[in-house]
Amino acid sequence: MKPPSSPVTALDLPPLDPLPEKTAAYFELCQEKLGLVPNVLWAYAFDDEKLKTFTALYNDLMLGESGLSKLEREMIAVVVSSINRCHYCLVAHGAAVRELSGDPALGDALVANYRAADLDARRRAMLDFAAQMTAESHSIEEADRAALRSAGFSDRDIWDIIATAAFFAMTNRVASASAMRPNPEYNAQGR
Repeated sequence: MKPPSSPVTALDLPPLDPLPEKTAAYFELCQEKLGLVPNVLWAYAFDDEKLKTFTALYNDLMLGESGLSKLEREMIAVVVSSINRCHYCLVAHGAAVRELSGDPALGDALVANYRAADLDARRRAMLDFAAQMTAESHSIEEADRAALRSAGFSDRDIWDIIATAAFFAMTNRVASASAMRPNPEYNAQGR
């Protein structure tokens, strides 16, 4: 598996050469299932322990068992990334929302302003909470968690909303500060 021909960040951190066997196998699996190796993985590939830590948390939050659907978790990623203006995550996760929902307009609305999207009350409450957490987590009170419960979320679901929003707040900052470049393939996905 060869790394991209152009740098994926503004930092001079080339991937390990050769990639460790398990990492190379994981990248091959990504290529097979997604049609690409996300540049975020290449960005972390200079340090196999950091890559493993990142992918373990990502896979648990985004693919693990949850009362939130994969689409809902991707919607949270887009709303958090929109507030943080993270180019990489907006392009990558906007594509995921388009593909999972089958609705390019939903993906574009979430990127621009989730409040313009046609959402049911449950998802609106989820995204309002994720937006509040991103912009001013210090203002969250029991009434905000109660609003999620009233919208049908369990406390475990609320934990997953919190953890997903927090993860993307962190990754947005890493991606933006390192000038991480999204894979060009994302732009056409789900359109």
